[in-house]
Amino acid sequence: MFKKALLALAATTLVASPIVTAQAQAAPPQHRTQERTVVKQTVRGHNGRTVTRTVVRQQPRYVQAHRWNKGQRFDRRQASNYRVITNPRAYRLSNAPRGYHWVQSGNDAVMVAIASGLIGAVIGNAIR
Repeated sequence: MFKKALLALAATTLVASPIVTAQAQAAPPQHRTQERTVVKQTVRGHNGRTVTRTVVRQQPRYVQAHRWNKGQRFDRRQASNYRVITNPRAYRLSNAPRGYHWVQSGNDAVMVAIASGLIGAVIGNAIR
C-alpha cells in the first residue's frame, strides 16, 4: 500500500512540474515602470540661434494613502508625508500616553507605540 502511494505521488510530481514551470515563465514581471514622455522643444537662445532639444519627462507616481487601523503594525515606509508630531496640542490632539507618540501619515494623525510599532489610535484628517 505504501509503495502505491509513493509511486502515485512521484507520478503527480512529474506531471505537475512542467505545468508549474511554464506558468512561472509566462508570468510578467511584477515591478512597475514609470511612464516616460519624450518631448521635442524648439528654443531661441540668448544669441538669437534656434535650438531643438529633446526633453524626457517622467510621469509622477501617485502614492495611494494607506488606511491605518487600530492594532496594525505601523510601517513608516507605507506612510505618505511621514513625520513625528512633536507638538500635538497645535493639532488639537491630546498628549500621547507614556510609550506612545503621534506621527503624521498624509492628513491622518496616528498614535504609535514606540517599542512595538502597534497603532493605538487613528484620527483621520486631523492635519490640514
